Formats: sequence, C-alpha cells, structure tokens
Amino acid sequence: MTAETPIAASEEDGAGGKMPLLDHLIELRSRLLKSLVAIGLAFGVCLYFAEPIFSVLVQPLVAAGQGKIIYTQLFEAFFVQIKVALFASMMIAFPVIANQLWKFVAPGLYRKEKRALLPFILATPVLFTAGASLAYFVTIPVALKFLLGYQGDMGGIQQEALPSVANYLSFIMQFIMAFGIAFLLPIFLMLIERSGLVTREQLVSARRYMIVAAFAIAAVATPPDILSQFLLAIPLILLYELSLFAIWFTQRRRKTGAGEAPVEPLEEAQ
Repeated sequence: MTAETPIAASEEDGAGGKMPLLDHLIELRSRLLKSLVAIGLAFGVCLYFAEPIFSVLVQPLVAAGQGKIIYTQLFEAFFVQIKVALFASMMIAFPVIANQLWKFVAPGLYRKEKRALLPFILATPVLFTAGASLAYFVTIPVALKFLLGYQGDMGGIQQEALPSVANYLSFIMQFIMAFGIAFLLPIFLMLIERSGLVTREQLVSARRYMIVAAFAIAAVATPPDILSQFLLAIPLILLYELSLFAIWFTQRRRKTGAGEAPVEPLEEAQ
C-alpha cells in the first residue's frame, strides 16, 4: 500500500503519464485537423458574407469622409474577398484553436499548473478583442483623418486620395492585428515572471528600454507616419506599467495565501 501511494497521488494531482512520441504525434495531428476543420467551416461562411464583412471594415474610411475606393487590377477585388474571409475565419475559429491547444497541453500539466495557466488562456481572447476594438473604433479613425487631411489644393494642383481595396484592407488588418497582439503584453510578461525567467525588479529596471522598444515595435507594426506610431507606442507603454502592477498584485496574493495556509501539527511520537 505504501509503495502505491505516490502513484495514486501523482494521478490525483493531474499529471499525465509518459506517452510515446508516436502517440504525441497522433494526438497533435488530431488537434490540428480539428482546428483546420473549424477554420475551413468558418471560411466557407465568411466567404459567403465577405462583402458585408468588408463593408464593416470599410466604415472607418467612410466616416473619415472618403466616399470612393478603387481596385487597379482585375483580380484584386476577388482576392480581397478571399483575404477578408480568411481574416474573419481566423478570428471566429480562434476559440476552437485555443481549446484544441489547451486539450493537447493540459494532460501533461499538474493540477496546480492548470490552475495557473487557465486564467491566462481565458484572458487572451478578451485582451485581443479589447486591442482590436481600440484600433477599430479609436486609432484607425484618427489615423485616417490625419492621413486623408493631405487632400486638397497643392500649389495649384488638386490632390485626391484614391485608396485601393487591397491597400486599405492591408492597412486595417495591420492595425487590428498589431493592437490585438500588443494587448497580450500583460499575459506574456506575467507568464515569464511566473515561470521564473525574470523578476518584477528586473522588469522595473528595464522600463527605459521598454519605452524605446515600444516605439521600435510601433514603427514596424504600423504605417510609416508618426501619429500611427504614437497611437500604438503609448498603449504599449501603458500596458507595460499595467503588467508591473498586475505582477505586484499577484505576488502579494501568493504571499498572503502562503501565509494563511494552515500548518498541520506534527504527529506525536508513538
């Protein structure tokens, strides 16, 4: 009985046993196939509704006063609908993909590790949606109003913006993805702190480097104008500060929980 106790405790704690490499590959193939099926089904639906979806994406351009959009190549409008459907299908299928990833990883984790990772996984789509919403409702309209402000008379010649459908789609997708991924910064920082790769003190001391990195990331991830870069760099810096506060708060809760944990009395010697 005594020899079997560690095995039972290990199974109860939630850590799976060792699996052969072939079984891992079969499990991975199954999860990938389910994810691809979800993307394929979502793509079929989104392709049917590609025009209404693009009409939603084009609303910030309409609100900025641009009433015309063109395509310069015969196949450009068709491929734009394909890109719109693929973009929307990835967004719709993301919960299924995340669920399949969790089911692949979870059997190899202990119960304590599952409890630690699950809040981060649940927070990922929420933060990504928050970043994408900020881009769609705030930053993209501001950026478009600034960029379209160069229309008008330029030394006796009329300058008019005629954006193509492909260029505008790349513009808005770049903004939405950049802001969505940027809003995952708190999760990334909290995970690497929780895993012991860095400490909060190291993150605090690296604050000045993070400010430089935020503008560098914004310069790469946004169109090459200063306003767009500021619209991404400032939220990145604020999210970094929010991450530092969240790490401090979770550390305090862990210390409080450890201090309040009941201590079992030692058994009296027989």
